[in-house]
Amino acid sequence: MALIVQKFGGTSVGTVDRIQEIAKKIKRFRGEGHDIVVVVSAMSGETNRLLALAEEMQSQPKPEELDVILSTGEQVTIALLAMALENLSCPARSYTGWQVAVRTDSHHGKARIQEIDTHAILKDLAEGRVVVVAGFQGIDGEGRITTLGRGGSDTTAVALAAALNADECQIYTDVDGVYTTDPRIVESARRLDKITFEEMLEMASLGSRVLQIRAVEFAGKYQVNLRVLHSFQDGPGTLITLEEQTEMEHPVISGIAFNRDEAKLTIKGVPDIPGVASRILGPVSRANIEVDMIVQNVSADQTTDFTFTVHRNDYQRALEIVSQTCKSLGAREFDGDNKITKVSIVGVGMRSHAGVATKMFETLAAEGINIQIISTSEIKVSVVIQEKYLELAVRALHSAFELDQDVALRTENRIGKLD
Repeated sequence: MALIVQKFGGTSVGTVDRIQEIAKKIKRFRGEGHDIVVVVSAMSGETNRLLALAEEMQSQPKPEELDVILSTGEQVTIALLAMALENLSCPARSYTGWQVAVRTDSHHGKARIQEIDTHAILKDLAEGRVVVVAGFQGIDGEGRITTLGRGGSDTTAVALAAALNADECQIYTDVDGVYTTDPRIVESARRLDKITFEEMLEMASLGSRVLQIRAVEFAGKYQVNLRVLHSFQDGPGTLITLEEQTEMEHPVISGIAFNRDEAKLTIKGVPDIPGVASRILGPVSRANIEVDMIVQNVSADQTTDFTFTVHRNDYQRALEIVSQTCKSLGAREFDGDNKITKVSIVGVGMRSHAGVATKMFETLAAEGINIQIISTSEIKVSVVIQEKYLELAVRALHSAFELDQDVALRTENRIGKLD
C-alpha cells in the first residue's frame, strides 16, 4: 500500500462526464489498496469566467476580494468529485484550502505556502476515505483566503505530498509524459521514462509547459517523486526524481526546449564605465519587465554594445525605455528584434562529457543557422536564433544527439565509440 497524491487540472475536470471518469480512475487506485489524496483545479474556463465577473464590478479588483471570488472555482470541483466518488461507493470527503488548512503568507494572488496541517487528512485516510482538496488556494495568518497564482494547483499537490511524506505525487494532464522535445515539431520525439528535477526545472523555465516551475522547485527541495501522466490514457508516464543513474547510463542530452516568445534589444556605443549595466537594466526592471539573456561586448574605442532579451509581450515597452536610456547615456544607437527564438539543449550528462556545446554549434552551422546569443549553465546550453529557423534547428539537434533512440541504444553506441 502506498500513499499517493493525485492532481487533476482544469481540462481533466472540465465537464461532469470527465469528473465521473476521473472518479473511476481514482476508485481503481483505491481498490488496489492505496491511500489517495486528490487535488483538483477549477473546471476549464471557470477561473476566467470568475475573473471577468470581478472586472465587471471593478476594473482593478482588490486582491483580497479577488482571491475570495477565484477560490470558488475549485470549491465546485471538489464537491462534484466527492459526489462522483460516493456514487461509486468510494467514501470521500472534500476540503477547501482553508479547511485543511494550507497556511500561506499574505501576498494575495501570489501567496506562498508556509505549512500544511495534515491532521484531518490523515484521520480521513485512516478511516478509508479518499480526500479531495481544492488546489490553488490557502489561508493567511489573518484568516483571509489566498490564492497561489499560476500553477497553484500543481504546487498544492506537491506541497501536500511533501507534508504527508507521500510515496508519489502524480500530475495528470493532457499529455502522457515529458518528451525529448515537442512531438508536433519532431515526430520521432520520445516520451522519457525518467528525468531529474534539475533537468525538468530547466525544461520548464525554457518553455516546456508540462509542469509549472514552482511545483518542480518544491518537489526538488523536498525530494517528492513526481510523475506526469495522461488523464484518460493508461501508461507509465514520466517520473521526475533525483539523479540516480550512473554516468555511463545517463544520456548526455535528455531533451530540447524552445521558447518562441523572445525579443532582443541592443544598445550600441555605450560608455564602458562602472555601473553602465545597472543604468541600462534598472529602468527595465522598474517597469516590471523580466530580462532573460544578457551579452556585453567591449570595443577597442572604450565603448560597449549591450544586448538583452525579454518576453515578446514586453518588447514595445522595453524598446521605449531603451530609447530613453540611449539618450541619457549618450550611446550611439539602439535597435531591437522581435523575430527571434531561444533553443536549448538540457541534460545532466553535460557535467561529465566535453564537447557538447561544440556539437550543438556545429550542427546548427551545418544547417546554415547563425547564432546570435549563447548562454550556458552546468546542464544547459541555450542559443538565440532567427525565429524562421526554429523547427529546422530543433529537428537537426534532436537527430544529432540521437534523441529518437532509447537510452539503452544510445549507451551502447557510446560504449562502442569508447572501444
